[in-house]
Amino acid sequence: MIPDLGKYAADVLSAYAIALILLIALVVFSLRQSAKARAALEDAEKQTKP
Repeated sequence: MIPDLGKYAADVLSAYAIALILLIALVVFSLRQSAKARAALEDAEKQTKP
């Protein structure tokens, strides 16, 4: 099931690891920004309601 990468195994696996880390960081960053934007929107809505 796992292909034999030979002498390129370290390079390929490190590239996959870096890509996975970057994807996880992007998701975490997006979720944090979403929470900040949602909180700012709720604060703005509270200020405009009588």
